[in-house]
Amino acid sequence: MSNIKVLKPSTYLTEVKALSDRIVKAQQPIRILDAIKWDDSIKQAFLQSGCKSLPAIDADYYKQRPLGFDPSDKKEEFHQIERDLVRKLGQLNPLSVIMRRMCREYQDVVYMLEARGTSTFSNISQELYGSSQDVFHVGDPTIADLGSMMESTLEQLLQLDFLNEDPKTITAKEAVDILNQRIEEVLPGEGLRAMLSDGIVSDAAAGTDYVKLRADALFNMRDLRVLEVHEIWVHLGTTLNGMEQPYCTFLGKGPPSATVTQEGLAVLMEILTFSSTPNRLMRLINRVRAITLAEEGADFLDIFAFFRAKGLDEEDSYTLSSRVFRGSSSNGMPFTKDLTYIKGFVLTYNFMRLAVNKGKPDRIPLLFCGKTTIEDMKILVDLVEEGTVSPPRFLPPQFRDLNGLSAWMSFSRFMTSLNFRQLEQDYANIL
Repeated sequence: MSNIKVLKPSTYLTEVKALSDRIVKAQQPIRILDAIKWDDSIKQAFLQSGCKSLPAIDADYYKQRPLGFDPSDKKEEFHQIERDLVRKLGQLNPLSVIMRRMCREYQDVVYMLEARGTSTFSNISQELYGSSQDVFHVGDPTIADLGSMMESTLEQLLQLDFLNEDPKTITAKEAVDILNQRIEEVLPGEGLRAMLSDGIVSDAAAGTDYVKLRADALFNMRDLRVLEVHEIWVHLGTTLNGMEQPYCTFLGKGPPSATVTQEGLAVLMEILTFSSTPNRLMRLINRVRAITLAEEGADFLDIFAFFRAKGLDEEDSYTLSSRVFRGSSSNGMPFTKDLTYIKGFVLTYNFMRLAVNKGKPDRIPLLFCGKTTIEDMKILVDLVEEGTVSPPRFLPPQFRDLNGLSAWMSFSRFMTSLNFRQLEQDYANIL
């Protein structure tokens, strides 16, 4: 008679939730962007130098800024969770595979943060978020190539007066009021909110249950629409759906691999709603170009000059350059997180068009189950069918009714097979 103990489904799900909760708790003190940001004194010193001296950022600078947790203990904690996943769920169990990968990712994050100011930091960053030299598929252009191709097209569009954007006259305080109204319209009664913050590099950033706006930032109504669909519909929406998962609570938190899908989905949402603009896309492409230059050896002053040549003022050029080198040194390799917007857009868009082409558009809304990754979508379908993962309660309008999205995507395979150079020649006498 076999001595193998067969767990009842209820016991199995209890184990899943307990292990998932341990991952959620273990990652709580890890705050990547807080750990790598530069003090305002660095900015002031750079501007006072006439923008001619490299910011004094090296490994010693970060040693003065503790992480808020013991790295050795944290790595050991994730190691123990990983071992318990094998002991309790098995080596090949799909959820065990996903959660063990998350544990290893978070361990890599800790290793990366331990290595702030050194070349190891950037090496791990490339492993987690990608490099500008990565390709999407064998023989395809690199992310850097994509940036160069889009840059030339967008530069032409930005020269057109009729595509100019409205001036930014809405203060951050006014923007908070507008966004809070929109949050209540889209996600009523969920306790989500927009708020002011002095401690972020970008104009806006999403947290667990809030969207932060930089207190001195200015906006126009188009900017607020982008923030609505990007930060509220996608980032807050997927967080809300993830935190409501009864067993797989890890879906409420996103490791770096989920960041790629999250940011790609958010940019795609901007485009699907016609909220984005050539200027907005150029800002994202400029980040790709800046990371590419830094990976090729450019230092902070070179990247600062790159942004100045794009017409940005000294303050904005400093801010964007610091995004490239945060966590690294001012003459080191870059922090590559900002590649995820364009990289994730391509991966997510391809997933959607292939899902439609294969007659499986119903899989697309599962991207909103929480902080998901493209690689896990096939497993996620099974988990939803068996009830281990709940379908997303909140979905943007474009994903509630898949008719329009399916109709649009059904043409994509044919359209992308056309020879664009030949099209240019054939249409030369028309355009």
